[in-house]
Amino acid sequence: MKTVLVTGGAGFIGSNFVRYLHHERPDYRVIVLDALTYAGNLDNLPPAVRESKQFEFWHGNVTNGEIVNTLVARSDVVVHFAAESHVARSIFDNRIFFETDVVGTHVVANAVLKAADKVERFIHISTSEVYGTALESPMTEEHPLNPTTPYAAAKTGADRLVYSYWQTYGIPAVIIRPFNQYGPHQHLEKVVPRFITSGLCGSPLTVHGDGASSRDWGFVGDTCEAIDKAIHVPLERVVGQAINLGTGRDVAVRDLATMLINRLGVSPSCIQRVSDRPGQVDRHIGSTQKAKALLDWEPTTSLEDGLDITIDWYSRNRDWWRTQQWMKLVPVRTREGCIEYH
Repeated sequence: MKTVLVTGGAGFIGSNFVRYLHHERPDYRVIVLDALTYAGNLDNLPPAVRESKQFEFWHGNVTNGEIVNTLVARSDVVVHFAAESHVARSIFDNRIFFETDVVGTHVVANAVLKAADKVERFIHISTSEVYGTALESPMTEEHPLNPTTPYAAAKTGADRLVYSYWQTYGIPAVIIRPFNQYGPHQHLEKVVPRFITSGLCGSPLTVHGDGASSRDWGFVGDTCEAIDKAIHVPLERVVGQAINLGTGRDVAVRDLATMLINRLGVSPSCIQRVSDRPGQVDRHIGSTQKAKALLDWEPTTSLEDGLDITIDWYSRNRDWWRTQQWMKLVPVRTREGCIEYH
């Protein structure tokens, strides 16, 4: 039995991972630390998890060294999801992204170092946004890091900070870089749930620019399986490594919108174009080679199947997302000084 600390465990990927552990590793003790900001919600964790004797919740911020040091010292594995994670929101209000994503990661990495005799593995959840626009296809882990937004820059700083702690201090760090995620319990600020819920409400689906920007869309359930594997494969195989979690397939945002309206049975006329988002990445497509070699993992959920699962969840859980509708769009000041909503 292991004790796993999950920072940001009430957020989207974090809560999906906690539910995964509850189902697949029922003998593990899970500690969740979450600040419960707008994107973190204890309702993301079902009563069966929250009421389990194997579950413990702490309300706090990863920048609080006292709390983090206490919880890390009790843990065999630390999985660090906690981050501010919305591109447009980082353009609107960027300071909090560096505080949470960089300073918070610094606090967690220091706590892992202090508890070196206890912590067996530190899984840092980074992002494909560190790469910027694809210079090669598919994008391998050796792709240059060219962040194009404050969010991406903050995550790049955290990514390299964790790597430096492995190089300097030898902490048992593994860096995971998921590509664009979607699935149940995702906040409406993200494109897939924004499109789905807009279609369910009969509202327009807003597409940035010409919609040609493409992404590698990963289903969150597959990602949880990969993170679990990163915890359990031999440490010498993955320590100090950065590992992409992608599918090797990219789909343009406009094509994603079409796929969703076809499934929702709404008219193509509901797709509306807005100006392109500042710092837009043109293309992301992830190599799966390293994840297969080191984790023995490949995604098993096709985009089509994953969208069907996700649509079904949002259709059945309208009470969960109705209160978020006002947060679908974020005001962004353009270079010309105008305010646009993205």
